[in-house]
Amino acid sequence: MNTDVFGVDTPVVGMVHLAPLPGSPRFAGDRRTIHDRAVADAETLEAGGVDGLVVENFGDAPFYPDDVPKHVVAEMTAAVSSVVDAVDLPVGVNVLRNDADAALSVAAATGAAFVRVNVHTGARVTDQGVVEGQAHETIRLRERLGSDVRVLADVDVKHSAPLGGDGFDPEVVAETVERGLADGVIVSGAGTGHAVDTDRLAAVVTRSAELDVGAPVFVGSGVTKETVGELLTVADGAIVGTALKRGGRTTNAVDEQRVKELVAAAGR
Repeated sequence: MNTDVFGVDTPVVGMVHLAPLPGSPRFAGDRRTIHDRAVADAETLEAGGVDGLVVENFGDAPFYPDDVPKHVVAEMTAAVSSVVDAVDLPVGVNVLRNDADAALSVAAATGAAFVRVNVHTGARVTDQGVVEGQAHETIRLRERLGSDVRVLADVDVKHSAPLGGDGFDPEVVAETVERGLADGVIVSGAGTGHAVDTDRLAAVVTRSAELDVGAPVFVGSGVTKETVGELLTVADGAIVGTALKRGGRTTNAVDEQRVKELVAAAGR
């Protein structure tokens, strides 16, 4: 993949966290408000200087493990389409908790450029139970759709623990990109907004470079204006959500000044 889809060497990718969608427990009853908020956040991120976006159904907790209902796919398609039409940036899709087929389908239908897959290979213990990677299905679906949507896959994803084994094994990077055919990998902290372990990040970057397959490594959580510059001397890109929100709260609207400050700290 490298980072060519973003047009820069070390992209900063902002998060568009969707409000609870219809059918989820916290849905407030107004689809238009959800779409308007998503577009407003996307436009604010673009104005602040980010290099790409990820649209995610963050408000839908508790999440389905790996197969969301059809109405969620429909709502995500509508929301992502609105965002794609509103901005001139590469857009990604993440369907929580781990419906990669839905994310890929939404991305292909809307013209989005990439997807984030939390568990692409192997298995993880999560608050949704055991979530298993479906790389064999996801990559084949991409072929059937005739799509060039890129797949960014987490390794040791946040809000989860390995099903077996002791600690983190960098060899999971090889399993993800060589056997799972992911186009890039993501390293996150323990949870949303939590900083990444820098030793673990360095190990993933080293293993990815050894594979020599051009798979970039993104930091997937906990990036702030104070840390982004140093992190991007190691990683190939950063996905940022919480630090770009008003008051640093994940569920708040995007704050343009926070975006500009973090982008400037990243060296833009």
